[in-house]
Amino acid sequence: MFDTEYIVFIKKIVKRYKESYFCIMNSFLQKNYSALIKGGIISLILASILYKAGIVLINPIHVSISVYIVINILGFIFCWFIFSFLVQRFSIYTILGIISLLLIAAIADNYIKTPFNLISIPSIILFWLGITYLILPQFFIKYKFPILLIYGAVLSYFFIFRIRPYYIENHHQNFLNFMLIPIPFFMLLWGYEQWRWLKTLQIDKGKAELALLKSQVNPHFFFNTLNNLYGLVVEKSDDAPEVILKLSDMMRYTIYKGKEDTVLLKDEINYLENYIELHKIRYQKKVDILFTHKVQEGLKIAPLLFIILLENAFKHGVEKIREHAFIRLKIQSEGKKLSFTIENNFNELTSNHKKGIGLDNLRKRLDYLYNNKYQLVIEKKETNYKVLLTLNLI
Repeated sequence: MFDTEYIVFIKKIVKRYKESYFCIMNSFLQKNYSALIKGGIISLILASILYKAGIVLINPIHVSISVYIVINILGFIFCWFIFSFLVQRFSIYTILGIISLLLIAAIADNYIKTPFNLISIPSIILFWLGITYLILPQFFIKYKFPILLIYGAVLSYFFIFRIRPYYIENHHQNFLNFMLIPIPFFMLLWGYEQWRWLKTLQIDKGKAELALLKSQVNPHFFFNTLNNLYGLVVEKSDDAPEVILKLSDMMRYTIYKGKEDTVLLKDEINYLENYIELHKIRYQKKVDILFTHKVQEGLKIAPLLFIILLENAFKHGVEKIREHAFIRLKIQSEGKKLSFTIENNFNELTSNHKKGIGLDNLRKRLDYLYNNKYQLVIEKKETNYKVLLTLNLI
């Protein structure tokens, strides 16, 4: 089940990138020649009309001929990218409807003289708002009210003062400022949205990977426990019902408490005690297990952290030693600092303390949950193995 959710999560990430502004290059990267041709034709027609109207293109009188050529070529390529991208995602009628606003602006500018031309500037503003909506629909819809309010006020200012005398001298520069100044602010807002999305993506990715690690830890424990229970059933041991009851309590804790971000430390201690009692029932030999704990009330930790270390102590120590096996556990707290110590002996000839999936998952979980607020120290001396885990609880 979780694997399916993880795949869906990855697909959403891919979908987000496909719908982002990087898709402007999609036509070229995927060699979509149909979209390229249509985008090129639209750009050529639009450039021809605007050139005939005598607007938009840079006037060669004010710049050198080389600068004039470079700027216009770059502008044409930019339009080609934009329209190739739009052709892929929208119908040709939608695109032509947006472009018609720019053509209306060009025609009005050519045939209606100042100051009575009230069409060109509003049409150009609506054209770029339409292009923004097509390229960044999510951003536009989210901030449509401030965008429309600002440019609605700009257009109102334009209509009020455009036909008045001395518009050019008194109001033209103000209008240009009102029209252009909001653009960098919206660009910064869009950049902030992308940054916040990336941060959210990292958090969601961390949670997904953490859930995956939990799904790997829980089966690892239950497989071992069920094997223990199987041995008791085969032997027809009177201890089997008690083991089943304890296993039921532990499964309930793992399934329900294991999903929570934090659990009470006393519940985690009780979970470990049940696990120890279950193993004591199983073993015929004498095992010296000492579990001491002195902690403050109300402390909370992430669930199922200590069980991996306890499992390893039984697996590599108790199960491989015929006699005099021991395990020492100690949990104590001081303020917000919590320390967990576990020590066991092992047989060098039969035990293998190589790095396994359980310990590796524990490190990853600690990295996600406590980042730089933990210390995990492992000591191996002669026939003793000791692990010290220190947590700085929030």
